[in-house]
Amino acid sequence: MTAVLDSVRDDRAAVDKAFSLLVAFGAEASTGVGVSELARRASLSKSTAYRVLGMLERNAMVERIGTDYRLGSRLHELGLAVYAPSHERVRDQLMPFLTELFDATRQTVHLAMLHGTDVVYLAKLYGHRNAVAPSRVGGRLPAHCTAVGKVLLAYDATAEDKILSGRLTALTSHSITDGNELARALDRVRSEGVAIEREESRPGLGCVAAPVFGRNGLPIAAMSVSVPVSADLRPLTHSLRRVCASASRTMGQSHRNG
Repeated sequence: MTAVLDSVRDDRAAVDKAFSLLVAFGAEASTGVGVSELARRASLSKSTAYRVLGMLERNAMVERIGTDYRLGSRLHELGLAVYAPSHERVRDQLMPFLTELFDATRQTVHLAMLHGTDVVYLAKLYGHRNAVAPSRVGGRLPAHCTAVGKVLLAYDATAEDKILSGRLTALTSHSITDGNELARALDRVRSEGVAIEREESRPGLGCVAAPVFGRNGLPIAAMSVSVPVSADLRPLTHSLRRVCASASRTMGQSHRNG
């Protein structure tokens, strides 16, 4: 029995070390980090880090680039498996419209879908006046803290009920944390057809989002334009409505044909 318990403890220790190393890559996940630096970040000895990285490399979780390591293809595959297969199809169908929105605004634009009570970002094109946003392709944010999230929550009664019945987390001091206030915000989205975010996901960031509807009259996805919070959203909103309306017509037609 003692040997079994020791084995379980060893396995847990190995898993903890592996996770620590994977997290340690940080922003250099795709460019590569040396063993010594990874060991330092993960609070491991260099020999232990080297041994665990070897195990991760054998399982395609990391790959070697010269003397450095970067995250491997298996992790990318696992990440894709978290999301519905429809996400990739929707992204491919709507990318021409997101590009059109970028061309019309020359600002940072997003394409996102609802995933539970979070939004997952399917695509992002960076504008010339780059508004620093916390979004990243494949990443998630709490839906109620973002314009794309609010515009999708407004048309999903199940997700709205779930998020209003729980605790609303805050990303900034401007994030909505009161359920009644969020309910009023979602009512405005249903009335106006767009959602506005002002410094709710990141200080200094303003954003406007609109839905892309399918044949059933419900949103398939949402698009947004992000700018510094001081910028005028009205001309951007006009372009956003026009592009999303065009995308909705196309998506409704493709779903009928499908």
